Amino acid sequence: MTLFVGILMVFGLVFGGFMLSGGKMDIVLYALPYEGMMIGGAALGAFVIANSMTIVKQSAKGFLKVIKGSRWKAADYTDLLKLMYELSKIYKANGVLGLDSHIESPKDSDIFKKYPRILGDHFAIDLITDSFRMLAMQFDDRFQTEEVINRKIKKHHKEAHAAASAIQTMADGLPAIGIVAAVLGVIKTMSSIDQPPEVLGGMIGGALVGTFLGVFLAYCMVQPIAGRLKQIEDEDSSFYYIIRDVFVAMISDHPPSVCIEIGRGMVPSNMQPNFETMENAQKELAAA
Repeated sequence: MTLFVGILMVFGLVFGGFMLSGGKMDIVLYALPYEGMMIGGAALGAFVIANSMTIVKQSAKGFLKVIKGSRWKAADYTDLLKLMYELSKIYKANGVLGLDSHIESPKDSDIFKKYPRILGDHFAIDLITDSFRMLAMQFDDRFQTEEVINRKIKKHHKEAHAAASAIQTMADGLPAIGIVAAVLGVIKTMSSIDQPPEVLGGMIGGALVGTFLGVFLAYCMVQPIAGRLKQIEDEDSSFYYIIRDVFVAMISDHPPSVCIEIGRGMVPSNMQPNFETMENAQKELAAA
């Protein structure tokens, strides 16, 4: 929603201010399709050259993420804490062997099936199940699992940021691509130097649309999208750090309620359930 509000503000205020100051849109509208074709085509072509098809597809999905917003909502964070609470209770009572059936087949687990959105995230499920599997392997130092989890999250975070970095690189190149289009417009103008001044003025104005369009797209459209995508990926990564912190608290032999409180502290502030909400959720799970 904020994306569309921002776009309306950018276009309305930029072009509204231009027209209110006496600017005429006819030259801009005439040159825009041709300049847009050159600049947009060059930017997209360079983007494809510079990136693998995986990142190209990931970037396309990134635009959808910017429209939809963060994947994880407040209810999802509450569900994650409830899921980890149930797992930590079983671990505290029966050890890692008590979780064997849940870990080996999460899709068939009565616990995991309560939380379908989490079950649909392969990385979250793999992070949980693999962490418990590492415990079952009986590391010489079980706290080494924290370092392994950190490396997995760091790898996932880097891969998730690849699309935002690629889009940011495209934004950085757009002003220069706009200059290329403008230079082509000047070349076209110079080849018609025998035309009347009013014709040459229109041609030069059309050439300058290229410079404007490159800078406008870079700093008012593409760069903000890249920045917003990075924010979303950073926020969504908090989901996985909660899993790590709860897991580390579990292997430190803290009670399940303490483990969940530690995890609650990692929830982004605007999504964070309060203490009473989680306490009531734990009571309901215990009663069930």
